[in-house]
Formats: sequence, structure tokens, C-alpha cells
Amino acid sequence: MILAIDIGNTSIVLGGFASDTLQFVARLSTDLHGTLDEYAMRISGALALHGIEKSSVRGAIISSVVPPLNETVKQALRFLFGHEPLMIGPGIKSGICIRCDMPSSVGSDLIASAVAAHYLYQSPALIIDLGTATKLSVVDEHGAFIGASIIPGVHMGLNALAEQTAQLPKISLETPDKVIAKNTVDCMRSGVLFGHASMIDGMIDRIRRELGKDLLVLATGGMASAVIPLCEHEIRVDETLILKGLHILYQKNR
Repeated sequence: MILAIDIGNTSIVLGGFASDTLQFVARLSTDLHGTLDEYAMRISGALALHGIEKSSVRGAIISSVVPPLNETVKQALRFLFGHEPLMIGPGIKSGICIRCDMPSSVGSDLIASAVAAHYLYQSPALIIDLGTATKLSVVDEHGAFIGASIIPGVHMGLNALAEQTAQLPKISLETPDKVIAKNTVDCMRSGVLFGHASMIDGMIDRIRRELGKDLLVLATGGMASAVIPLCEHEIRVDETLILKGLHILYQKNR
């Protein structure tokens, strides 16, 4: 089994691939203060929960947007499995070009999702990753990563409303019945969810106009299932897109 690990600002997603098939997905909360031992226990516990023997893991690959955790998680994987995990970064073989001002600054999660879009779906493609931030990245018809747009995520907007105002509360995120809501909680939900969906629809239109062509639109990330159904454009949701891209990158670099 190959472990694919996506370290995000809010959560760490683990996926286990056997015979090119995703066998399980587990989510851990991101803890900047977690120690090597704590992460080893959490990863080991996730494997045990899904009935995976540690001895079956023969490799691991990591994508991370949280640099302070990189070495801790790598050490935990070395401790558990006895081999060096791959880390997405400069020098990794991706099979796609990165046409940006500073290719080394492109997030490893964006690279993984671009690889998955190109090799598993089609190019050109727009990938919308709805996590702590909402990231829209574009792969051209040749499979090259040509750029992205980064927007505050759904929960960032919701938290900002509660923290930066005197009377708006912290609330759970559920879809209201109507855009024109009639109480404070539903008003906030309407603005955050329908507003985010409308923003995505508008960005799709702008990106298509800028490219001068149509393109496949894919969505992934923890908030995709809540926001994408509210969008008016046709968008295909693949919540494990980054994990699949990591598995492809492992095969290219093992």
C-alpha cells in the first residue's frame, strides 16, 4: 500500500492506495504543536481504524502547505514504516510544466491536483479547491499549470463575520432555504454559501473569457459538497483529487 498525505491548514487527509485503487481516506485535524510521537500515534490509529496493517505500507508521499509540520510528519512516517517518504517540492518529476513567475512557489497541493486533472480527466481544466482558502488553478490544453487565483475560504469568511462584528454570532454552516433570509443566522449562511457559489460562477466566466475557450471544471476540498451544488455552472466534484494526484506523482518518482 502507498500512503498519500495532504497536509492542509485545517486538516490532514490520508489516503491508502493498493493496486492503483484508493482503499481508504482518513482525516486528522492539523495540530501545529503535535510531536513526532503524537503524529505517529494518530497515523497508526487511522490505519488501525480502517483495518490496515502497518507492514503493508511500502511507501508514502506528502503534499504540504504547512511547512512547520513537514519534518515532524516525515519523522513520524520514518518511525512507523522505516523508509523515507517523498515530499512534493522542487525537483519532483510531475510530467507537467509549471508556467508561472516562480515555479518553486506553487503550492504542492496545486501541483498534485493539476497532475490528477491532466492524467485522469482532461485538459484544459479549471480546478477549484475549497479548503481553508478557495483556490482556482488552471491547466492548459498541453497539461501545463498556467496560474491560479486564491480567495478566502468559506469558513474564513464566516469566522471574519463573527470576529469582526459586535452582534453577529458564530454559527454552524447549513444551507438556508432562500437567498433572501429572514433571521440573522440564515442571513449569514445565505451570504457565505450563496455568495461563495456566485463568486465561483463569476470566476469561471472570467477565466473562460480570459482563455478564450471552454474548459472542464473540477472541484475538490472539504467544502466542495456544501458549495458546488449551489453553483449554476456544471462542475464535477472529486473530493479525493489531490490524493489521486499524489499517487500518480509517487509512481513517477519512486
